[in-house]
Amino acid sequence: MPDSHPAGTAATRRALPIDTFDNRTGGDALFRAVGHPLAVEPAAALVAKLKAAGKVAVYDPFGAFATLTALQDFSGVSFVGLYGRDHQHLGRKVGAFTVAPVSGIAKSGAACVLVAAFDADPLVAQVAQWLPPGATVVTLDAMRIPEALLTDRKRYLSTYNFVTNLVLFCEGPQRHSRMVSANYWAGYGAKNVRAWMRLFDSDGKALATWEEKLPEGVAAFVVDSREVAKRFGLSPFDGQLFVHMVDVTGHDVLKYALDFWSGSELTCTHDANPWPSDFYAGIPAPAAGERVRVWVQNCHSCAIPADGVRFSAMGTDAWVPMKEPIPAFGMRAVDVGALLPGLAWPRQIEMDAGKFAVRPRYEVERTGGKRHVAHANVERSDLKPDPQIATLGADFGKGFILPAPILPLDAYTSVALPTPMARGQTTLPLVARFYDASGTPAGERFLGNLGRDHACAVGTDGLKLASGYGHVELSYDFRDGGAGDGWIHALFRYARRGAPAHGADTSFGSHIFNTALVFKNEPQSYIGRPPGLTTRLFLRLGADGHDAMCHLIYPASTPWHATSDTVLELHDASGTKIAEAKLAIPCSGSKLWRAGETFAPADIAHAAGGGYVLIRDRTCRLFGYHGLVAPDGRFSLDHMFGF
Repeated sequence: MPDSHPAGTAATRRALPIDTFDNRTGGDALFRAVGHPLAVEPAAALVAKLKAAGKVAVYDPFGAFATLTALQDFSGVSFVGLYGRDHQHLGRKVGAFTVAPVSGIAKSGAACVLVAAFDADPLVAQVAQWLPPGATVVTLDAMRIPEALLTDRKRYLSTYNFVTNLVLFCEGPQRHSRMVSANYWAGYGAKNVRAWMRLFDSDGKALATWEEKLPEGVAAFVVDSREVAKRFGLSPFDGQLFVHMVDVTGHDVLKYALDFWSGSELTCTHDANPWPSDFYAGIPAPAAGERVRVWVQNCHSCAIPADGVRFSAMGTDAWVPMKEPIPAFGMRAVDVGALLPGLAWPRQIEMDAGKFAVRPRYEVERTGGKRHVAHANVERSDLKPDPQIATLGADFGKGFILPAPILPLDAYTSVALPTPMARGQTTLPLVARFYDASGTPAGERFLGNLGRDHACAVGTDGLKLASGYGHVELSYDFRDGGAGDGWIHALFRYARRGAPAHGADTSFGSHIFNTALVFKNEPQSYIGRPPGLTTRLFLRLGADGHDAMCHLIYPASTPWHATSDTVLELHDASGTKIAEAKLAIPCSGSKLWRAGETFAPADIAHAAGGGYVLIRDRTCRLFGYHGLVAPDGRFSLDHMFGF
């Protein structure tokens, strides 16, 4: 299919030389420590000291120098050499320098040695005999954030010291925002959990800084843009909220639900991922009458250059850069329709983020001002096709499954668009299977061996479901060849059939569900080793007259228990359980329900102001989607998270 947008370029990328997250090694706290908002001023003081010192040699025992100079401005420092101790680092090119053995650092003639490490006193002692005579020594400990914000005071680069995340945060006459989470660390034994927060505007200017102590127990954690604006006397803003959790344990990621609403909007998404990625995908090209903007959130203390983030039609690598830089901790909305003219739904867009930005949200605005927000997904560069997947056979049944709701057919349209979500994915051999809420199969559609640049959207026109709603499952089907890597993703789009016109997007990836057999890390377990065969999901309640809805799906790769044994626990804002309800969802079936219809009005009123529902099942793994419904029919939808 020819592209009608201007040709882009596959020129050399301008990616940050930092380590963020890798499925094999986990998260890296260094970039968060070096680029933390509270590290900016001490970093500037450190740079001033180095400039005044004259010639500076760098001892880099762990390979931190590239990250350090990428995220903080060390221009003007007279560096004369880079030295290391790890054999694997020696001879490596880092910027203008080649890493030399630290045993030769005295030959540099430096007046000052920068030890590029935190907790550096033992490291300095180990090489003291090799240092240039009379040289002063400075370390990255000069850049430490305040001790009061550290959870693990014995090891500065512990991931528990940098449990941070960014929140797309807006306030004004046409949009309010609310972040909702819970003190789930208390469930792991944490005490006195606090949140340090700083609100930045779109240019990276700090608007407000404050700290909140979370209630003890697994209690609600809510930040409302209206309350923040009132508390600090702020004018309308579009920006991002930096959140740093303190004294946590058991979980080093801040998860949250994020709602946006106004008189004409109701939409939701979730956490941004605390680590920036190289690539993101699953961004829809605009349909007729739509504008699609991607919110690029700079999560670093350095600016994003104008060509630091690029966009391309999926499958083309014809990259077109942004038109303007983004300041440190700033944010811009990039109109991808203007950047890639002529590209239209159901085509999709890939983003080369260069590790500058967290997982972006995109905003779809339709004629008449209706809009909704959703998130793109991390596109993996480390994943390769796995020939074993095609040979799993009957023992694993349907194997990898990506389940998503089919909302009531009489009131909504439901569309699935498979999205390549690994740079190495060139084929997507897929089948779509449809199920009634009772678990009864309602047909299937072989999608073929789709190419990376496909435009195959799967709708529900002509589908008959006895219960009126159900779900769809995308799985591998190799009848026409192709390869799988276990990373099936899709964008799911929903729209109301009547007035008021309103829509929602969500997206997620596949897993093997509910089988006793294990293939690598599937069925995935978030607590313990696979197989993961239990459920623990978080559903925040509505506010401002909105009711929380939930679509729970019971996918099964092989036959499992005939019905689920699902418990819905209603908690108030303090985390106290005040009511309970049960569901029995048929295997391969689903249940669409609302909190306001499931629990007594008095209990819902008691839970107002931050209450939530904890969804538990110890017999099977459920997959859930949640949202809000307004009295006039506006709605939001996104996948759920657990803890």
